[in-house]
Amino acid sequence: MQTTAIQYLKGIGPKRAKSFEARGVKTIEDLLYYFPRRYEDRTNFASISALKEGQIYTIKAQVLAGGQRNSWRRRSFSITEAALEDGTGKISCVWFNQPYLKEYLKVGASLILYGKVERYDGRLQMNNPEFEVIDSQDEDSLNIGRIVPVYILPQGFSQRSMRSLIKNTLDGYLPKINDPLTYDLRTRNNLLNLAQSLLNIHFPQDLDLQKQAHRRLSFEEFFIFQLPLVLRKLSRKEKKGIQHSVEGKLVDDFISGLPFKLTGAQEKVLAEIKKDMASPQAMQRLLQGDVGSGKTVVATLACLAAIQGGYQAAFMAPTEILVRQHYEKISAQLAGLTFAGRKLRVGLLVGQDKEKENIYRDLKAGRIDLIIGTHALLQEELSFKNLGFIVIDEQHKFGVGQRALLPKKGNNPDVLIMTATPIPRTLAITLYGDLDISVINELPAGRLPIKTLLFSQQSSKKAYAIAKEELNYRRQAYIIYPVIEESYALDIAGAKKMFAELKAGEFKDFRLGLIHGQLKTKTQEAAMLKFKNRELDLLVSTSILEVGIDIPNATCMIIAFAERFGLSQLHQLRGRIGRGNLQSFCVLISDGQTQEAKARLEAMLASTDGFRISEEDLKIRGPGEFFGSRQHGLAELKIANPLTQMHLLKAAREEAIALIKQDVRLEDRAHQLLKEKLLQRFPEYESMMLVG
Repeated sequence: MQTTAIQYLKGIGPKRAKSFEARGVKTIEDLLYYFPRRYEDRTNFASISALKEGQIYTIKAQVLAGGQRNSWRRRSFSITEAALEDGTGKISCVWFNQPYLKEYLKVGASLILYGKVERYDGRLQMNNPEFEVIDSQDEDSLNIGRIVPVYILPQGFSQRSMRSLIKNTLDGYLPKINDPLTYDLRTRNNLLNLAQSLLNIHFPQDLDLQKQAHRRLSFEEFFIFQLPLVLRKLSRKEKKGIQHSVEGKLVDDFISGLPFKLTGAQEKVLAEIKKDMASPQAMQRLLQGDVGSGKTVVATLACLAAIQGGYQAAFMAPTEILVRQHYEKISAQLAGLTFAGRKLRVGLLVGQDKEKENIYRDLKAGRIDLIIGTHALLQEELSFKNLGFIVIDEQHKFGVGQRALLPKKGNNPDVLIMTATPIPRTLAITLYGDLDISVINELPAGRLPIKTLLFSQQSSKKAYAIAKEELNYRRQAYIIYPVIEESYALDIAGAKKMFAELKAGEFKDFRLGLIHGQLKTKTQEAAMLKFKNRELDLLVSTSILEVGIDIPNATCMIIAFAERFGLSQLHQLRGRIGRGNLQSFCVLISDGQTQEAKARLEAMLASTDGFRISEEDLKIRGPGEFFGSRQHGLAELKIANPLTQMHLLKAAREEAIALIKQDVRLEDRAHQLLKEKLLQRFPEYESMMLVG
């Protein structure tokens, strides 16, 4: 029933179904689980006379006048304006580069508007507010006089048509819905049934029922998300892996040849990895460590422990430039080492590699000990002679499915997954329940803490002076901007515009480069390579630099409009400098006045510890997203938030553990609906049911 294709719903058809497919909605069930992104309380609108600057409101008002003009700065950039009133006062609204809106803003039209109130030229104004045109027929409907859902719309749909479609679907299918969560489980955890939850998540009777529906549906997502993690961990312990001989001359020679001593944290983590490698079960370990904490050295040592036993190792990273950096660094460190009377053989594999065929042959014949590559390592035609150990760097840049492909090229090899995104331990244990977790929480000796400074926009010349001083010492610097083009609405100078201004002005005596997400990958990497080779002094960039490369000569970073970045993002950006033994400076430029912006900036000034930063970020953001679900393999979480619902996530995990121990194959009749839903979401679950 719920698996019926959406195109068979009244008013959809094949053409409109494609718009829904682009949003991940293919079936009736997908539609029922396509949740509102927010709600508007249309039982009580804010009056214009009560609006305050800096706050977000929903208002109901009539259009007094409207018009359109082109920006004096750029002729192709249109500005649509409307004056509105509601009997208590007047407000102007402005929309940028949306010329088609003038068709809806007819004088006398009644609108519902949602947006932030700003002050411009001494008067209150809404910039780019969302709006709907209403008429007298809307009274007592889905669109007014109630708590109204607001959706991210498929192409060709309005909010009104979307609400109508979902309401009709709920009316038609709710009576036929069966609940995958048993009555006992719901009672234990005080959860609504599924039909009540779906009705009140889309069209809540009141805010309390909406919260209960949100809680129930979040629990369901967590529970279904946890079941494969719990089973994967149990089934892995049942599977026989490789029992590596972890002690040996190769590892000892590498450690004694390092120009530095391993930190206590590195030694502790290495011992945890060695213990896993020596056991008969396959290792699946997550290695967390701040930027520059020395994760790569530990990963290299683990690769060597496998190689000395006659196995091959693979090291996969997300970008070509990062892979080349790993290759150069690791090759140099291994250059003097010999094994079985010969030198170690390290290979490099990236997307368009001319040597690809030779590398494939050498890997299959066992003539390469360690291969370092991008996702090119996942190619079907690539095979190993004896793959025994895998490192996956910056794991959140690979999809869950991608990460699973590489281990299939060996006979249950050990896997070490690395991330420079610190996550508080309790959260990491729950999110990565199938992995064991190691943490490097100590920076290498000799690293000077990065000095973080804060300047207002008015004092930006002082920030530039710090950068110029570093450049005059033949060091390098970054300047980061939050947007590419200039945004008229936010009055933020974009990277492109500032690049041109800085090149002609403040930094005219230096060599500048520019990178941003709209450039082709090859162009980005070419600019990064020029910077690395010291052919550029200053790199102007957007936040694309967040996962970058190791350039010890870069000692200064200026982050403009710092209030526009998340705290963890600011910390990741700061981690691009301070990679050598030179004093480095991170200079924040901001006039951010909101409480949240101030808290973020204060946290950056107070600490350089990524784990403390991530915990602060958790506290500050509250319901906001701490990280993108897509990045962390959590794309299946549509409504649940692991940060704000930690207690719910833990409860769901405990229920998942109890269920797997009781009925690992979900054969009990009471669990059949859950099994169907699970296999629908995670088809690989069936092949994992090998234990018990």
